[in-house]
Amino acid sequence: MRRARSRGLALRAGAAVGAMGVLALTGCGSTTLDDIKVGPGKGWPVAYHDARNSGASGITGSRHLVPAWSRPLGGPAATPTIIGPGGQVFVTSSTAAGCVGDTGPTGALFAFQMPTGRKRFCNPMGPDASAAGAAVDGLDNVYVGDNGGLFSFNALGQPRWRTPVAGVPVSVQFTSDGNVLSVTQSGQIDVVDRQTGKLTAATFQALGEPDFLQEVNLPRPPDGQGIGDCGAGGPLCPVANVSALEQNSGRFYLTVRKPGTPAAALVALRYADKQIRQEWSVDILADGSATSPTLSGDGKTVYVGDNSGRLLAVDAADGHTKWTQPLGFAPRGAVSAQDGLLIPGGDEGHLIALRDNDGSAEIAWERKDLELRGRPVQTGGDTGYVVSSIGDTLHLITIDTRNGTTLASAELPGAQGTTVGTAVSAKGDVVVTSRIGELFAFKPDE
Repeated sequence: MRRARSRGLALRAGAAVGAMGVLALTGCGSTTLDDIKVGPGKGWPVAYHDARNSGASGITGSRHLVPAWSRPLGGPAATPTIIGPGGQVFVTSSTAAGCVGDTGPTGALFAFQMPTGRKRFCNPMGPDASAAGAAVDGLDNVYVGDNGGLFSFNALGQPRWRTPVAGVPVSVQFTSDGNVLSVTQSGQIDVVDRQTGKLTAATFQALGEPDFLQEVNLPRPPDGQGIGDCGAGGPLCPVANVSALEQNSGRFYLTVRKPGTPAAALVALRYADKQIRQEWSVDILADGSATSPTLSGDGKTVYVGDNSGRLLAVDAADGHTKWTQPLGFAPRGAVSAQDGLLIPGGDEGHLIALRDNDGSAEIAWERKDLELRGRPVQTGGDTGYVVSSIGDTLHLITIDTRNGTTLASAELPGAQGTTVGTAVSAKGDVVVTSRIGELFAFKPDE
């Protein structure tokens, strides 16, 4: 108990340092011409498409994709690629040499043009930027975390602002009032003005507020502490996943694992009247959280997976568990949820779809012949995409989400291991990001 409390105090001490001010960066990236009312744009603006983490796009997905381009990043990737409204592709990586001209291992933010895969810019970042969250707004301004800060760059890669934080922002979302909600792996929660980077609410600590009268001169922990445990919701990473936000109410949901505890909690908070408050917390995620929370379309249910191989449906109002479904594998990423059909992702296990019957779940269909190697997504037109291993190679499988049947299959040449994200652009292009650091882009066959 003492150990957990001390860790929370240390993180708060770091937050106090970070809250001393906002570092304005120089450059040609003007903020005075941006429309501050512009919210998240079309495309794939955040890790799992929207504030709900639905992993589903409303556009009608193509059932006839053809390869467009592929390219290596020069290092591994840990988070999904995002796509701006104009088709610009953003992804972070940890590279051996950073961007051109850099020396030594570092992180990098890359931007590529969708039609050709041509690199538009590469910005050097902190060493843990590959594990950081990112979001892009309707003007192709990108917001991305790294060690000790939340950055914003314009569409050309020019810096707009940097806000200091304690830790690495692993979750970046947009609030209903057009601000940016940032959550670090150490549990610091901030809401910042999208235009200036200034705080619009007091910093909130998911691990609890410290008592500086009892412990003074507390050292600030390294910003990247525990970040390597976040991918699997391990015990060294207090907040491992992307928050899910119900924009009408301002309520948002996190998974939080306090140091020394065997289970993680699903926590509901609310951002309103420029304040952040916790509403409830339930310790229900055995062995830690395995997925980011996903909100149902009506905002009444939160879906979340744990490391014991379960998918849980939780009442969004009070946190009571509606149903629990054993999967036989630990899901990863987020649960793709569209019209009540739930498709969990994973780096193991098989493709399975569940139907939420409010008080229970039923298996809608399953494909035990398709091994999961990523995060499935759904689109309009009863079309979905999933990465699966067939033999020694990875394939992007196009499926009919009504029954799970295969519609098409395309090889990811040279891809190994697993993937960290699949994103769909506003025009139906599909981009798959492998964990070892390669992008594979497909376009509709017109």
